[in-house]
Amino acid sequence: MLAQLSDFRPDAHSDTPLYMQLANKLSDGIANGDWRANEALPSERVLSDMLSISRVTARKAIDMLCERGMLTRRRGSGTYITPKLEQPLSRLTSFSEELRQRGFTAGSRWIQREVGVAAPLELLSLGLSPNMPVARLKRLRTADDVVMAIETSTIPAMYMPNPHHVTDSLYGYLESNGTVPMRALQHIRAINANIEQAKLANIAPGTAMLHITRVSYLDNGAAVELTHSYCRSDYYEFVAESRR
Repeated sequence: MLAQLSDFRPDAHSDTPLYMQLANKLSDGIANGDWRANEALPSERVLSDMLSISRVTARKAIDMLCERGMLTRRRGSGTYITPKLEQPLSRLTSFSEELRQRGFTAGSRWIQREVGVAAPLELLSLGLSPNMPVARLKRLRTADDVVMAIETSTIPAMYMPNPHHVTDSLYGYLESNGTVPMRALQHIRAINANIEQAKLANIAPGTAMLHITRVSYLDNGAAVELTHSYCRSDYYEFVAESRR
């Protein structure tokens, strides 16, 4: 990659500030796959030497990309490409499917898997009768071993009698048992991470997160899934296409 760094050299004759040119060129390089997620970016010194710019210019460009959420500084280690999951709202896919399509390795760290009596909100969201059993799953969703989201799911026990049989993909499990979610309603809102969420996601308390509530339905209209996802806003983007 060092041999190709010259392609990122800013134009000294342009009216656009050098640091802004460099930030835009690096941004395009990241988008084009010149660096992989969690790969280290060349240091300020290397950028300065290879591109014939000052270290101040290199630092300001890196700062700009850190503010955009494209780079992450790790104390004593360097600056790394931030994993980013761009998820379209028009398509119903699982977390694992989206990650694999983008070249990430999807993973789960299980916190809880149990069967219990449905709580009032679960009864309402899933259209269940009182005292009906449900399976509950809580886990950390990871991409290349980086925590992307905290996820809690509730499934009627008739569709999941033993939640320990779910290994990685929830939708994969449901589909293998003939219960394929065909549509979903999602509500997205911004929250600030509480102490527990911050600890699990490895972020500071109060950091902005995206809270996504999803209820998925089978082809016959029966609700099959209630999931609350608390996503790191620096790693997640949701894309919606609108037409007139």
